Amino acid sequence: MRISPELIAIAVAVVAVIWSIASFNGLVALRNRVQNAWAEIDVQLKRRHDLIPNLVEAVRGYMQHERSTLEAVTQARTQAMAAGNNVGERSAAESALGAALGNLFAVAESYPQLRAVESIQLLQEQLTSTENRIAFARQFYNDEVMKYNTAQSTFPRNLLAGTFRFSPATMFAAEAAERVNVQVKV
Repeated sequence: MRISPELIAIAVAVVAVIWSIASFNGLVALRNRVQNAWAEIDVQLKRRHDLIPNLVEAVRGYMQHERSTLEAVTQARTQAMAAGNNVGERSAAESALGAALGNLFAVAESYPQLRAVESIQLLQEQLTSTENRIAFARQFYNDEVMKYNTAQSTFPRNLLAGTFRFSPATMFAAEAAERVNVQVKV
């Protein structure tokens, strides 16, 4: 029994169509996982944004001489909330907010009566927990971005990705201020 060239061509075409469909669906699934991971970051950032006004109000009475510190936190929060969904802009705004919060915590350490207030301790603990969640969500997001970008840029999927205009996702990178070593003075 001899297999005709037409049958071979049909079989190759069927395999190519099945591969194309599977690859396209795989890219869509990876893109959706990236979007879901970004949504998880957004949820944690919103949680942080919601906690900050409570912290600022709680420390305001104790830190009357530190008005600029409180205003910096409030302004950084406003800018972070307005940053939108552009990963680069959002990353920069959230880094500035993290730096302002770090400065607030550092200043608060010099007020012994402030450290003793239970509500402030609870808010600091909740913010610390939220920061840990944000770090985990960023790591998960970056892992998903790496998988997606790798899948769409490796041959032969890159041909399909280019045809259907799948664009690379942006990593959530640490800002320069976050890369600086912390100076501990004893």
